[in-house]
Formats: sequence, C-alpha cells, structure tokens
Amino acid sequence: MTQPETSLPSGTELTAGEYGYAMLQPGDYYQTPALNITESQIVAFAGISGDFFDVHMDDEFAREKGFPGRIAHGLLGLALTDGLKNRSCVRLKAVATLNWNWSFCTPLLPGDRIFAHITVVKKRPTRRPDRGIVTFALQLFNQQGKIVQQGETLLMMTD
Repeated sequence: MTQPETSLPSGTELTAGEYGYAMLQPGDYYQTPALNITESQIVAFAGISGDFFDVHMDDEFAREKGFPGRIAHGLLGLALTDGLKNRSCVRLKAVATLNWNWSFCTPLLPGDRIFAHITVVKKRPTRRPDRGIVTFALQLFNQQGKIVQQGETLLMMTD
C-alpha cells in the first residue's frame, strides 16, 4: 500500500488503546486499517439507500459519463470511513457524532483499497465536566495514496 502524501503531523501518533477527551491533543493522529471496495458493497448500499442511479449500477452508462466503469456511492465512502475509524485499534470514547463536513474528491471504484488518516484538529469542553467535543480531520486514501474523500467530524467524547 502506498503511503499518503500528507504534511508531517505536529502531534503524537496514537497507538492501540482507548482514548478519552482529556487524553487527546490537537495534532495527535493515527491511521486506520485498510479495506477493499467490493461490487457487493455497492449493490448493498444501493439497496439500503435507495440510490440505484445508473452510474453506480451500470458499467456501460458510467463509461459513457467518463468513468472507467461503475463507481461507488460517495456516501458509501463516508460510511466506510466512519466504520474504519470505529474499528481501528485506536478506540475513541465517543458518545455521539455531532456533525460531518465532507468533500468527495475523486471516484471510489470497485477494487480500490481504502484507509483513513485521522488527526485531532481541536477540542473544547462542554458544560458537563466529564465530556468534551473533539474535531477530527479525516482523509480517505486509495491504494495509490491519493485522497478520495476528506473532511471533518465533531465527536462528543467522555474522559
């Protein structure tokens, strides 16, 4: 797997373990394991979402639109990014996701192998002393180290 071209992080690389709000600092980062995008995931996501748009279901139609074949749903990429974050050996003590701000940079294709690079951007306390809100930057890369999707999410976390 090609390593992503990112600027050098300013914080600590997080290792396996469970992390609460107080343990995280801006600049801390980690990389998730990778997974392959499969045609069955694309078909299953179409069934769940109801999005059977031809570019996701028909190779010929997708080629006519300039793609190499059918492409995965952008929202499937976002959902898989969240899943990669949650199944990583870095476990976050999250209570709830509060927001996503997300960009779709290049198509996800069946056969792509994706992984995410996750960085703590900022954090702020809440009224409850045992909780805080952390902003994470996420970059989703394919097997060539190219950013496919990226954005930020806000997580309410406990200590």
